[in-house]
Amino acid sequence: MALDQSFVGRSYPPTDPYEVGREKIREFAVAVGDANPVYTDPEAAKAHGHADVIAPPTFVFAITFKAAGQVVADPQLGLDYSRVVHGDQKFAYSRPVRAGDRLSVTSTIEAVKSLAGNDIIDIRGEVHDETGEHVVTAWTKLVSRAPEEA
Repeated sequence: MALDQSFVGRSYPPTDPYEVGREKIREFAVAVGDANPVYTDPEAAKAHGHADVIAPPTFVFAITFKAAGQVVADPQLGLDYSRVVHGDQKFAYSRPVRAGDRLSVTSTIEAVKSLAGNDIIDIRGEVHDETGEHVVTAWTKLVSRAPEEA
């Protein structure tokens, strides 16, 4: 069943702040195999003009995808999450994510379409710090696969 086009433009409340920890950044950098010292060494980060370590670019996926869960869980939308696969992800940064940031995400449905029986939903996540400064915009594309025919 096609998703309702009237959901395009719907925004969801900002998430509770997520405090970015230095150790979480280090763990993420190690997990993705990125040895850039600005992610793990405060002195290296300072030498590059940062107050503390910064996060690799895809670090915010964890919090923006969790925030997109508000969209997925919206019973009025009717998205069957058991059929959902992650289609695409992109980011546009105003500044790097830094250790100590407290980030909140506001999710908005940007597009809803159907293609070959699959529902495709584009979600924009606007990430701000606790002062309201924009940090990054993340776009997530989710594909709800068409039910298999008997």
